[in-house]
Amino acid sequence: MFRPCIDLRGGKVVQIVGGTLTDSGAGTRTNFESERPASWFAALYREDRLTGGHVIKLGPGNDDAARSALAAYPGGLHLGGGVDDTNARSWLDAGASHVIVTSWVFRDGHLDRDRLRTLVGIVGRERLVLDLSCRRRGDDYLVVTDRWQRFTDLKVDGETLGHLASQCAEFLVHAVDVEGLCRGIDEDLVGRLADHTPIPTTYAGGASSLEDLKRVTELGKGRIDLTIGSALDLFGGQGVRYADCVAFNRKSRPV
Repeated sequence: MFRPCIDLRGGKVVQIVGGTLTDSGAGTRTNFESERPASWFAALYREDRLTGGHVIKLGPGNDDAARSALAAYPGGLHLGGGVDDTNARSWLDAGASHVIVTSWVFRDGHLDRDRLRTLVGIVGRERLVLDLSCRRRGDDYLVVTDRWQRFTDLKVDGETLGHLASQCAEFLVHAVDVEGLCRGIDEDLVGRLADHTPIPTTYAGGASSLEDLKRVTELGKGRIDLTIGSALDLFGGQGVRYADCVAFNRKSRPV
């Protein structure tokens, strides 16, 4: 299934090359920046009955845009970016169906299980999504944090997915090495996720055509959804028509 996204940087809806994102912005490569507000995209997803999409705040200055998107589609979008124990509940109150967390539950390159338990206690397992976005190192995929620049020691494998599935509702996994490049999905990663994830999982990264959506559906054995960003005509891309993704979902899961 196709899941939509709204990536925010400086209050604008953007598409970036994932591996280039930095705190300062220097060197960050942007594929697209929209003149339309985040709320416009959220309202479109609501009209087309697309569920489980995510709003990601890429750095500071995005709170107002994120809140406008959640208000336009209450209960229809996940919210991620800077989520921690002090603000997670407020984002749910603002209309997010789930909050997405990554960097805050890691410390010094290790998963902080106490922090994860704290967050589960605040929002509940059923409203928490764990972002396990990763980069490849040798034969392993390791979770990366802090604008996807810092490697952790947590492998995205069967042991990790099986353990963490008891503490969240879904996983979100960006293949950072191919994110924003529109050169095709990381089929190896999709296959590993399909083999091991026991809960709903959304993969993002590299999708360049409708065939990639079909391929993820096939490789994912119906358990992996796909987010398409830079290749989508909605974001200035030429590889995939948004209307075709909506039609794919309706055919696969009539509403």
